[in-house]
Amino acid sequence: MSVRVSTRGVRTSVGPRAARLSVGSGGTRLSTGLGPFYASSSLSGNRRRTTTRRTAQTRSVAPSAAQLERARRQAERAQQEAQRDAAIAQLRELRLRTTSVHLQSFAAAQPPLIPAAPQLGLPWALAEAQAFHLQGVGRLARAERAAAKQRAQHDAPGYLATETTRLHAVREQMVTEAGQWWQELLSNNEATVCEAVNTAFSDNPAAGCAVGVDGSVLSVVMRQQDLDTMPTQTAGLTPSGRPTLKNLTKRDRILWWLTAMGSNVIATLKEGFATAPGIEAIDLAVLTRLPDTQRLGFVAYGRWTRHAIESTPWREPEDALRFLDIGQDLACSVTTTASGAFSNTLKPLDTTRVPGLQDLLDGAQDTPDSSEPSLSGLDITLGTNTPADPPARTGDPYRIRSFTEWKQQAPGPSHPAPVAPSTVSAALVPGQTLVLPEEARQGLHVSFGFAGADADLTLFLVGHDGRVAGDEDFVFYNQPSAADGGARLLGKQQEGPHTVERATVHLSALPDRVQRIAIAINMDVETGLTCGALTHATLNLECAGPTAWTFRPPADPTIRAMVIAELYRHIADGHPVWKLRALGQGWADGLDGLARAYGVDVE
Repeated sequence: MSVRVSTRGVRTSVGPRAARLSVGSGGTRLSTGLGPFYASSSLSGNRRRTTTRRTAQTRSVAPSAAQLERARRQAERAQQEAQRDAAIAQLRELRLRTTSVHLQSFAAAQPPLIPAAPQLGLPWALAEAQAFHLQGVGRLARAERAAAKQRAQHDAPGYLATETTRLHAVREQMVTEAGQWWQELLSNNEATVCEAVNTAFSDNPAAGCAVGVDGSVLSVVMRQQDLDTMPTQTAGLTPSGRPTLKNLTKRDRILWWLTAMGSNVIATLKEGFATAPGIEAIDLAVLTRLPDTQRLGFVAYGRWTRHAIESTPWREPEDALRFLDIGQDLACSVTTTASGAFSNTLKPLDTTRVPGLQDLLDGAQDTPDSSEPSLSGLDITLGTNTPADPPARTGDPYRIRSFTEWKQQAPGPSHPAPVAPSTVSAALVPGQTLVLPEEARQGLHVSFGFAGADADLTLFLVGHDGRVAGDEDFVFYNQPSAADGGARLLGKQQEGPHTVERATVHLSALPDRVQRIAIAINMDVETGLTCGALTHATLNLECAGPTAWTFRPPADPTIRAMVIAELYRHIADGHPVWKLRALGQGWADGLDGLARAYGVDVE
């Protein structure tokens, strides 16, 4: 006999394994385990309960053909519903996007603000001069090194004064040119206005082009999406209220197209007025490919004044149709019927009513391979001369000449540049650290090469707390220099299939408050691309010594900004040194997260 205590009371059991009697607060029960069955009977009270259970596992039954067919139909129906819901969502998003362009706001043009010339300091000039004079001088040649440093001490003030004067002269010239440009824009100089407006139009969903100026009136041609490219379905509801796709009627399809055209017209007018402050009215003509003939034709033209555009509230997509009400001498292919509805046909407008329209139509080219660039090159009588292409960018106007360049142009006996020793590049792995040689203190040249996507090089000059002392210690494309020239970006250029952005750091010229420099890259968040889109990404660092370093950061698809490497102060054998650490760690939210991590306020 055994006794067992549980939360249900005291239970006792007697008898062999084959037949056992259990007594307790749960009642008295007799069980038998003989054979493939067992029976359990309650002996308490007036009730008797007997259950049987097979000890063998139950047999599984395969689904029937009807069940399989029913499951297949359910899966097929679920897939169709998912595809329908996705199509409905895409159509709704497309309709909103194509009919809401006019809801954008455009900042009014302001006089150009010319950034100040970069500040340069004597420590920077001395570092540049020493890097020049110490090239090729052995570390153990003490007398030669001392003489080289004396020459650098002599040359540095002259180099600093020359570059400072030159950069200030460059800025004064840019200020003068910017002032002249602004006055030409205000006075409606045709070439200046058309160039500025076409630059603003370059990213518009509907191709627009300024073709001329007459007094205070700007002439613009816009290429609207073809009616044949519009969707044939839209989102709807069944009689029971379930979402569905329904076919667009011809009239509804034209209404969508007309609203989209009006949205692009209003956005083009708003941006044109914002870009050209002296323009008071815009003559605009709309080209598209007509569905019946598949030939280009004008479907709308008219004049819209600045007052009419700026005084009309633009709040809803449907407001785009107001372009028909506020235009002067307006003609549109889509007309209103006697019942107040829009027509369901699209016919070309008569081009003889407006001088120059037929000339424009005769010279227009609109082939799929051209991506419609011909509209920006048309020379028509609407405004006589089409502006010339803007001059190509000439690079960084504040490019600082190297000490070698200055030395070759300085008065007095010329000194040929020392021959730099051949370098051997050492590949780094993530987490690796090393002590930089003495030559790196005078000038460390940084280059980041890549392909596949665009990225920008940035530098953070931080203190003991790992944060910048102020925004001036954040070096990026809008602020390419810091620490009086001690750290600066040198610009980005194309070298074969790769893009290379360079920077230089003069460690000996950095103030004591700078304890660490983070060398980072960041992707353009608006593109949605991550560091995983970069190919052949390589960071190269070199100085006047015989050693260079190469690090290939990981192509991480989860981040949009990355610290590739760090330079930091260190004490080795009782002497201050600079060390290099390869990292390759980043932030998913891009430059914003990277900047905040180093104490830069992001607005």
